[in-house]
Amino acid sequence: MLSDPVRFEGRVLFLTEDPARILRQLDGEDLDSSDTGPLRDQISTDEITPAQICYYFDEKLGDFPYLGLKCGEAFPVQEGAVRRGGFSVSVAGRRRGKGSSREASPYAEQTAGIRLVVAESFERIYRQNAQNLGLLTSTDFGLIPRIRRGEAIPLAEFTAGLDPITGEIVRRGGLFAYNAARLRGDTAPPRPPHRPRPMTYAEKLLARHAVVDAAAGQVGLPAVRPGDGLFVQADWRFSHEYVTPMAASFLEKALGPDVQLRDPASILAFRDHLTFLHHSMQAGHRAMGLLAVAEALKPAQEAFCRKHGIRLHGELSDGSGSEGICHALMTERYALPGQVVVGTDSHTSHAGALGCLAFGVGTTDIACAWVTGDVRVTVPPTLRVLLRGRLRVGVSAKDLVLHLLARPLIREGGAIGHVIEYMGEGLRDLDTDERATLTNMAAEIGGFTGLIAPDEETVRFVKERRHADLVLESWMRGDEGADYAHTLEVDCGALGPMLARPGDPGNGMALADLGRIVPIHIAYLGSCTGGKREDLRRAFEVVQGAVREGRSVPAGVQFFVQCGSEDVRRHAVEQGWLAAFEAVGAVVLGSSCGACINAGPGVSTHPDQVTISAINRNFPGRSGPGQMWLASPATVAASALAGRIAGAAEIPVNTGANSRTGPLR
Repeated sequence: MLSDPVRFEGRVLFLTEDPARILRQLDGEDLDSSDTGPLRDQISTDEITPAQICYYFDEKLGDFPYLGLKCGEAFPVQEGAVRRGGFSVSVAGRRRGKGSSREASPYAEQTAGIRLVVAESFERIYRQNAQNLGLLTSTDFGLIPRIRRGEAIPLAEFTAGLDPITGEIVRRGGLFAYNAARLRGDTAPPRPPHRPRPMTYAEKLLARHAVVDAAAGQVGLPAVRPGDGLFVQADWRFSHEYVTPMAASFLEKALGPDVQLRDPASILAFRDHLTFLHHSMQAGHRAMGLLAVAEALKPAQEAFCRKHGIRLHGELSDGSGSEGICHALMTERYALPGQVVVGTDSHTSHAGALGCLAFGVGTTDIACAWVTGDVRVTVPPTLRVLLRGRLRVGVSAKDLVLHLLARPLIREGGAIGHVIEYMGEGLRDLDTDERATLTNMAAEIGGFTGLIAPDEETVRFVKERRHADLVLESWMRGDEGADYAHTLEVDCGALGPMLARPGDPGNGMALADLGRIVPIHIAYLGSCTGGKREDLRRAFEVVQGAVREGRSVPAGVQFFVQCGSEDVRRHAVEQGWLAAFEAVGAVVLGSSCGACINAGPGVSTHPDQVTISAINRNFPGRSGPGQMWLASPATVAASALAGRIAGAAEIPVNTGANSRTGPLR
């Protein structure tokens, strides 16, 4: 149990927009709360622990918190600075911890000495990871002067407003301690007392999977509502190589080396993020020994999977890539409507396109879930997105989600922790690959997950990809009269191609409003968001005219194409798409995450380089030090051919037998 009340002995670090103020604090000066200047909003986990720092999975991470923090044009925090500074409280603005589900971020803060994180608002996964680790969080800025006066803070101030399970996890100092007590029978989750009520589809999924009696295997409640704390039984649990070794280390430290996993057949592992790292790691990082650290993740993951009989989707034997990106393969091969899927990637929500509740969890969550088979959830509210009308030719799901990210409600954090459920006529134009872009990028929206109720398109997809007949059940949709926290309506017919300016996926703008020529150096078509069948098809329709005319990517521009899985790559070969990309000068890479996680060809190497990319995030440093614009696959392909940011309408399009639904529909 945590001590009650809690005393904080160290200093307070304000993460401000002004790099000079941060440097003053790192040099030993304590800022007055009235002299901080604007606090940094929307600090991503890429900034707290850049990708290359996450190769570590022990207390060495404490040397690196905020290494990627961008303040103005500066990166003021250096290795070891926070730990040396003796800070126990870290303070920031809105939407702290957005982006990746990496628990390495709060763990780095904690092992650097931080015991309390204060912010105006938090992203859901970041705050849950902090709670799981025993790192306290608060939105109460009034704590700061009290802590500086030496006042002990009652623990109840850190549990106020939390559901009973989360509150008890905080009191016990983390999820491992809570689950140890739960397995001993010393504590039990309270059962929500609700009578049957109209529920959203997400609420129905959670109610059906809610653990009532873990020992007896009893699952299912008549009703749940937002705010309820639950443990829910997971149909699938998966991790990738960034997280598996850290989770295994946490697990054995907490429960011993002989711990037994529950139902290993429903646990999967993937090596998908770092298979191309050796092609792109910068010389400075190599000199730091980071390549050797990263390469140690592979054997650690393999050893854990062998020990426990876990299926590992790994690298190809010839070293040309991986079997596929974790959540892409989960969607293509495993997840089904009505299931609960948890994984250690914030884009686990990708599979929500199939009508399952798929969401990202942190290291401690997955380690505990390996043993218990369940994962804790605070029932989230649902944001309903109604897609009115039909998308115009040339407009895709990526354009739609970039539009949503720029909407004030979402940009200001109004959707944090919500299920983002898509409904409406606009879905009729979107196959499951396109729908997966919408559910995948619920992570950028700040949502708990993205979700689309299954329909005849879901049945078609499962038949096409798995040669299996799927029968939908009548309960697989929201009830009439269910409560939605918000409803956003989108006039699909009014949308055109979109961009997101460098720095944040929420920096959306219409391509038609660009108003200037933006030359590019790199065009990247790939990742889970941009490496699906439909993404490649749309990009192919842009380049096929250039193939016929013998045109190619201009000098000075690199065009990279990377499939999200080997299943997609084989299909793209059969369709002739990859040959067409190569004919215009693209470099076709093996399946992997690659440049999206700053680990493969397609990353920038200099700050003045400009990239246009089909990935889902463009946080500072996410894919190299350059300036990254986000766009749809069609816009990326058109820009590659033009040598500048350009729309598909500017490139002659030649449709033919390879076009499934017409040009760029």
